[in-house]
Amino acid sequence: MPARRVVTGRSQQPRKRFAEELRLLRNGRGESLRELAERLGWDASTLGKMESGTNLGSPEVVEALDTHYGTPGLLLALWEVAMGDNSQFKEQYRRYMDLEAEALSLWHYGVSILPGVLQTAEYAREVLTLGGLKGPELEQQVEARTGRRKLLEGDDAPPFRALLSEAVLRTPLQDPQAWRDQLESLLEASERPGIALQVLPLRAGLYGLVSTDMMFLRLQDGTTVAYAENAHRGELIGETQAVERLQRRYDAMRDLAFSLVESRKFIMRMLEEVPCEPST
Repeated sequence: MPARRVVTGRSQQPRKRFAEELRLLRNGRGESLRELAERLGWDASTLGKMESGTNLGSPEVVEALDTHYGTPGLLLALWEVAMGDNSQFKEQYRRYMDLEAEALSLWHYGVSILPGVLQTAEYAREVLTLGGLKGPELEQQVEARTGRRKLLEGDDAPPFRALLSEAVLRTPLQDPQAWRDQLESLLEASERPGIALQVLPLRAGLYGLVSTDMMFLRLQDGTTVAYAENAHRGELIGETQAVERLQRRYDAMRDLAFSLVESRKFIMRMLEEVPCEPST
């Protein structure tokens, strides 16, 4: 097969291509970031991060850019493709992300932290910082992780069940307000018809998945794969018997968990225990 001919010389990676187009359009106008920010009413730092590829911005700012440059719908289309691009995730997670995006239903168990699809930006930032990320790479990974929350939004979102160890909800963030926001976000998620949140109390004792975060993905071909993850690595498990064993352990743990109503009440109690900000 002959090599693909390069036509424009521009990046073929959606995220980089989006950032590149923003820079080209602004430079073509001879505008500085500050001038562009003043004309659009958006923060210059936000526009700068979009042009560097560390942040994709919101659809509102992209629509404003489309209007400003006279490119109706072009930038928004590039933005939508970039938002679905898994290249911003580290290599070892990309295959899992592809499967997660096509899954018909998902079941999660969290032994130490919340699943990425339920994390707020501040929760994700603190977790990723502990992993050694900083600067633009940190912000890119925060955006990538919080962008996964869109998976559970909309009428066609797959059913999602999260089984959370009580320890997850008793391990707060350093910032009380950020922790309050995360708990409130969990309560909001628990009200959605397609999401089921259950808490596994510490008094349940030891159980089959005591040290491993797990996600089970039911795929369109009828098979189920499992993804096991700890602080250092993740592993996709596709072998039928191995997945079946893990699912039996998951089901046994679910039998020990609080009901949906009891779990929601538990989250509310955790929220009530968060220290209030001192009045000024």
